[in-house]
Amino acid sequence: MGMEFGWWKKTIETGKFQVHAIVHGGNIKWVRKQGHHTSWEPYIPTQDDWDQLIYEADKRYVRRLISPKQLAEINKLKVVATSTDL
Repeated sequence: MGMEFGWWKKTIETGKFQVHAIVHGGNIKWVRKQGHHTSWEPYIPTQDDWDQLIYEADKRYVRRLISPKQLAEINKLKVVATSTDL
């Protein structure tokens, strides 16, 4: 089953926009949208985005909306993604 996490982010360069991380089958897809009438476009996450994703997943885990296995999968995706960026 896929999981979708989303939040708003604001930067000086681009202004305010939505970020969504879609986790499904051991893969993660990052997209962003800036404005009501614009399309979702690919997004390259920063370390802060990964931290926000883990924070959002932890909140869902405490409320039992995701399983321990799903939380471990998200943590594993973060480790793999941040280790390849170095």
